[in-house]
Amino acid sequence: MLGLFACPKEESPKPLAPQTKPLFLLVTRVIDGDTIVLEDETQVRYIGIDTPGKGKSFYREATEMNQRLVEGKEVRLEYDVERKERTNEWKLKIFGEPRTLAYVYLGDGTFVNAWLVKYGFAKVMTVKPNVQHKDLFLELERNARENKLGLWQK
Repeated sequence: MLGLFACPKEESPKPLAPQTKPLFLLVTRVIDGDTIVLEDETQVRYIGIDTPGKGKSFYREATEMNQRLVEGKEVRLEYDVERKERTNEWKLKIFGEPRTLAYVYLGDGTFVNAWLVKYGFAKVMTVKPNVQHKDLFLELERNARENKLGLWQK
């Protein structure tokens, strides 16, 4: 007895989804060690880290290093759970509107947030729910402390 088998009908291959290039934006200004302004005027606060504020020890060094890393360069942003910072009155007076929260990457793949922690220009400051890279940042900070880098020189 011969059995009949259904042959799948030929389907034309579905076109592959177009590869979208990551969006890179130019950093036009560095506000401080952990905040930048992009070409579209978006203010971006780096997630997971904190650098010394104006008037504090190591403020100038952290700000200058951030400038050397990103100013005039194109960066790619990645987001965590919350894309905008929670605001209060003093932040609104200083920044005008809630800043965008992001992990920032250079075109060569350098993870700026992590780089600043690794070399002691920033401390870890994670705020739930944006904790995607918390363990990495804590490890980098521990190494920077042990090796007395940047902020940890004393």
